[in-house]
Amino acid sequence: MRVGLVGLGVISRFYAAAFEAVPEMSLDAVCDLRPDALRPYQDRVRRYTDHRAMLAEGGLDAVVVNVPNDAHATVCGDAIRAGVAVCVEKPLATTVADGRALVRAARERKVLLFTSFHRRYNDNVLALLDRIPGDSSVESLTVRYLERIEEHAGDDRWYLDPRRCGGGCVADNGPNAFDLVRQFLGDVELVDAKLTRTGDGVDRQAVVDLRSLSGATARVELDWSYDGECKDVAVRLTDGSVLHADMLGGHIGFKSSLWHEYVGVLRDFAGALEAGEDRCAEGLAALELVHDVYRQEERGRL
Repeated sequence: MRVGLVGLGVISRFYAAAFEAVPEMSLDAVCDLRPDALRPYQDRVRRYTDHRAMLAEGGLDAVVVNVPNDAHATVCGDAIRAGVAVCVEKPLATTVADGRALVRAARERKVLLFTSFHRRYNDNVLALLDRIPGDSSVESLTVRYLERIEEHAGDDRWYLDPRRCGGGCVADNGPNAFDLVRQFLGDVELVDAKLTRTGDGVDRQAVVDLRSLSGATARVELDWSYDGECKDVAVRLTDGSVLHADMLGGHIGFKSSLWHEYVGVLRDFAGALEAGEDRCAEGLAALELVHDVYRQEERGRL
């Protein structure tokens, strides 16, 4: 499967490395607005500064969309119209209306629209899922996603612009955390949310309470101003026992867990493409929870 990578920001190196571990897929083309970002790929793959030109030239089975959040809807929409499968970095889009429009277009054209939630492939998370006994149900779940965003954004300063990011910690880290909750509990709905905003209006902290159809509860704690990094999952079972997974455990070095997680992303994407699966629901569900959190907060301020 020949794949084009659109957007060569801070996460692109994890995708580029992952192709080496997923023989079903080959990196055939790269695209970025910045010629300097394309230079390392000279004489290796096709290079473009316009994703539409890359799509028009053809020869691609899929694209990985790794552009800033506010460009997701445009690039994904163009790829879908070209009949090219899409793996897009979370969030699916910056607005729920754009997300729903992408899902409609993908389903109408029978094109795979796959959202990349890299934490669902974390080895410690998967080990925790395996430890949950079949005869015990989950009573409650806590997901913590705490970091200092300036350390993780690198040169991609658009993360700090709410118009481009779609908001703050809820818009950007929220989808990964919400997807982890759904990985354990299935569909969930918003119960309550409390956001802390800085003087510039960006949500830097949030506590979000969710409830599953079975009645199990979940709390998501998000922080963009945390001193260090903490990303983990704690599960309380109905028998009172508590199981825990540290997503960073055993991975030494900044962002080192992402190397194996993005291999998981590409493997799952390749499998979904080969099987002709519809994977639209996952990205849209996380985006709708983001929308619900912001909508509830807005109503509370009125």
